[in-house]
Amino acid sequence: MAHARTSKTHAPQGKGLRQAMSGLHIWAGLLAGWLLYAMFLTGTVSYFRVELSQWMRPEMPALKAPADPARAVGRVVRELDALAQGSAQWVIYPPDPRGNAVTVFWREPVTLHGSRRMHQTIFDPTTGRRADVRATAGGDFFYHFHYQFHYLPMVWGRWLAGVCAMFMLVAIISGVITHKKILVDFFTFRGGKGQRSWLDAHNAFSVFGLPFHLMITFSGLVMLMATYLPWSERLAIQTPAQRAHMANQQHAFHAPLKASGERAPLASVQAMVGQAQNQWGAHNIARVIVNLPGDIHARVSVLRGEVRRVSFSPQYMVFDGVSGALLEQQDSVGIAAQTRGVLYGLHLGRFGDVHLRWLYFIVSLAGTAMVGTGLVLWTVKRRQRMPSTPQRPGWMLSVMERGNVAAMAGLSVAMVVMLWANRLLPVTMPERDKLEIQCFFLAWGVMWMWALCQPARKLWRAQLWLAAVLLFGLPVVNALTTERAFWRSLAAGDTVFAGVDAVCWAFAVLHGVLAWRCGRQTAREART
Repeated sequence: MAHARTSKTHAPQGKGLRQAMSGLHIWAGLLAGWLLYAMFLTGTVSYFRVELSQWMRPEMPALKAPADPARAVGRVVRELDALAQGSAQWVIYPPDPRGNAVTVFWREPVTLHGSRRMHQTIFDPTTGRRADVRATAGGDFFYHFHYQFHYLPMVWGRWLAGVCAMFMLVAIISGVITHKKILVDFFTFRGGKGQRSWLDAHNAFSVFGLPFHLMITFSGLVMLMATYLPWSERLAIQTPAQRAHMANQQHAFHAPLKASGERAPLASVQAMVGQAQNQWGAHNIARVIVNLPGDIHARVSVLRGEVRRVSFSPQYMVFDGVSGALLEQQDSVGIAAQTRGVLYGLHLGRFGDVHLRWLYFIVSLAGTAMVGTGLVLWTVKRRQRMPSTPQRPGWMLSVMERGNVAAMAGLSVAMVVMLWANRLLPVTMPERDKLEIQCFFLAWGVMWMWALCQPARKLWRAQLWLAAVLLFGLPVVNALTTERAFWRSLAAGDTVFAGVDAVCWAFAVLHGVLAWRCGRQTAREART
């Protein structure tokens, strides 16, 4: 009996739930960490993509007061009658209190080869004429990059983003289970303690925005669920009528009628938008879609904006393009579509004012830091486990240490290089918007190549200092190349240009402080 009790006492114990979740948390974060960091950072910037797009088109004057969407659309439609003759569809994004331009997408008539080129044109809302502005991807590049990764085919990019989001969801849930004192650790930070300091920082950033991080990750998956799980939709929705109904519930998509070939003048689109304004508010028009302009089968759809409503589910009015009569109106959707719309709206955060956008920005930035500190913590932990005698680290540790620098500090460099390119590339250069994006990827690629040639400890300091210098110099370059210098914008009350410059300086200080601390840490380790 004694022997049996002894054997039972010394029997190996299996891993508990927390230990198992710890391993899952680590590997879920590692496998998708670099892409998650890029998704979080570019997504964070996207909360001010409208303002960033304004900054990247300095030729557009700031508006003292928001332009009236109905009048702006009316002016632009008169220009499109001559500019886009024969086009089957115009998609017009009117100005809102955040924007100072009218953006129009229109398709060319079908060519002999069956292709139709899509045009994007910027119009001045006060004159209705094409604005003479530089071609730029604007803040929309960062928005689309954070869930499509640009050069990948759209479906592949979204699948990759979905896989990363699933890893993020697993990492969040397993992290909550692993840290039994998660709320206590939020108020604990021990500086200068190496691994312990990184763990404290990771815990603090994680708890600070935990509900937000869960919401962003889950809602991102729901937004693209048709891409990730198309089979159930194909089984449940099979007829053309069912597919059309689903499209209207989710996207307000109306398949245009076939062109009759019989010409008829377009009724007043300004009056149609004005009718929608009377019901939804003066500055609550998301976009206007004109199908078959100039044809007797023309239709005009006016979509409601997101002001004062969380749900992103479509609400719209459809008008007869010739008579101007209201044909259809949708003010609500089904429960499933409404649930998706609410999650969509929470993810984008467009329903709130500037204060809510700043809150989204700050908490999302904390999520970026959460991912970054987690990646660094893994390398610091393994570096401290190595014996005190000098030896070469394993290949995985070496790759992670160098890759962390390029994925984080290098991304900051790449993003600000794109903004420098916006100011320095010749305004009349053909396809300069594509060249701006190429500068982003070229700079990021150089940072990754640099990571192969220098130890990680020196690399952190060098790339962070480079990012700090570029960020600090960007408002200076803006002042030298445009009429929108910081002091002039501040005096004129132009919060967009003054705000972008101020944020650049703030992030320059942040990167400089991080670089300085990296230098101190490297010097301390060299003395020991």
